[in-house]
Amino acid sequence: MTAPAAQTPFTLAGYRTLVAGLLARGYSLRSFLAVEAAERHLLLRHDVDQSITIARTMADLETANGWYSTWFILLRTEMYNPFSRANAAHLRTMAGNGHEIGLHLDTTLYADDVQIEAGAAIECRMLEDIVGAPVRLISFHRPAPDRLGDDARVAGRLHAYMSRFTKDIGYCSDSRGEWRHGHPFDHPAIAQGRALQLLTHAVWWVGPEGRDARARLADVLTAKAAELDAELAANNVVWAKGAG
Repeated sequence: MTAPAAQTPFTLAGYRTLVAGLLARGYSLRSFLAVEAAERHLLLRHDVDQSITIARTMADLETANGWYSTWFILLRTEMYNPFSRANAAHLRTMAGNGHEIGLHLDTTLYADDVQIEAGAAIECRMLEDIVGAPVRLISFHRPAPDRLGDDARVAGRLHAYMSRFTKDIGYCSDSRGEWRHGHPFDHPAIAQGRALQLLTHAVWWVGPEGRDARARLADVLTAKAAELDAELAANNVVWAKGAG
């Protein structure tokens, strides 16, 4: 008996039920480098837009269940610093547990395709230094329409929006904290027995049930403020004295 869509709330328990439900439907996990379109292969993908700490929590759940996935990390963002001691340790642990770490590339930070190519190569090398493992995959942050289905490699690497990952196989995303194009269990690829790329964002799943998308983002800001407060207190005696 497989779980119906109604039993997959946006919580960690719901995510466990979601993935388990897909596996119960005959799917098996594969990496981007090994997926076959005509098989019941499941790609678990996560774009990390707000917090590596939250990503680590979800990755740990996957590890505990014997699952692996691909986590795409931004290098140029105001939301988090992948080079910080804590975040770098999270990423190395995730990689050590069998998860793939890829680059989440914000192409809007570069003027043209030549700069995108050069910038992506530099960012991949920097992320490799953090993780201590090859960065073999790229996803685009809020991709422009002309990037969807574009089969050209970027900095010599595959990207998650190539036609082989979005058109040849099924594609389903929890964009804005909801299934805007239908629940994964109802995706045509399931009925057709084709591979499926499932894109989820940890920020929508880590936290108490009943929090809507905006409330979950507010939780991220609250946690970030607490982190900055602690960092100021640890490194600035003026702030530390005022905290008392």
